[in-house]
Amino acid sequence: MSGTIVLTLSYDGSGFAGFARQPGLQTVQGRVESALETVFRRPVETTGAGRTDAGVHALGQVMSFSANGNEPEPSALLRSLNALVGGGIVVTGVRLAAAGFSARHSAVAREYRYHLVPGPVPPLFSARHAWWVKATLDVGAMREAAKHLIGEHDFRTFCVTASAEGQRTVRRIERIDITPEVIMGEHTLVVRVVGNAFLHSMVRVIVGSLIEVGRGKRPPGWMAESLRSRDRAAAGQTAPPHGLVLWHVTYPDECWL
Repeated sequence: MSGTIVLTLSYDGSGFAGFARQPGLQTVQGRVESALETVFRRPVETTGAGRTDAGVHALGQVMSFSANGNEPEPSALLRSLNALVGGGIVVTGVRLAAAGFSARHSAVAREYRYHLVPGPVPPLFSARHAWWVKATLDVGAMREAAKHLIGEHDFRTFCVTASAEGQRTVRRIERIDITPEVIMGEHTLVVRVVGNAFLHSMVRVIVGSLIEVGRGKRPPGWMAESLRSRDRAAAGQTAPPHGLVLWHVTYPDECWL
């Protein structure tokens, strides 16, 4: 194979110190690169589509790296990687893209989903993957609040303050859907956020702010005021990581060989 090899993978983030490689820590990227080094007998440096935090999960994370022409066929590489990456990670696809493709920079959209279980009864089956909010939530008010975030805005309010220093914080959100679903028999609210790119903890701060509205502590218009303030202190809490999933990353069709 030649060009760029692209991996799609799913992982349960519970046992990892995040996606990005960190010396001495168990990370998704570190584990996958170790497996690749075993297969190729050389160090392999990858690029990820999104740097998920510790405890955040993925259904459709994407990683890319340059091919040198001596790699096994995609089906054989898929089998080898799944035999080597260890628990908590599954490689779901191997594709070939043109040289110069980047899992991060070639992406045109990213979709995250956050799972909530509202009400007095805690979740059982989804406890590791959904935030139990011990309150009844006004979903209509949450949807009204979410409308204020659609479009291109400066989202400095909705990210980790230190991560925004000296950085461009304008992003575009295409849609935010808040939908009831029954997952493993448990009533869940799924917050689906689709945008071109996201700041550090941006989806989690948005969800934490929506909960303030859903609980009746803030009116829906407060979301617009928070956005305009460009001040992290004006938004709600950061929702815990275990409810968040990097669901899907979209690329132009012409990327693929």
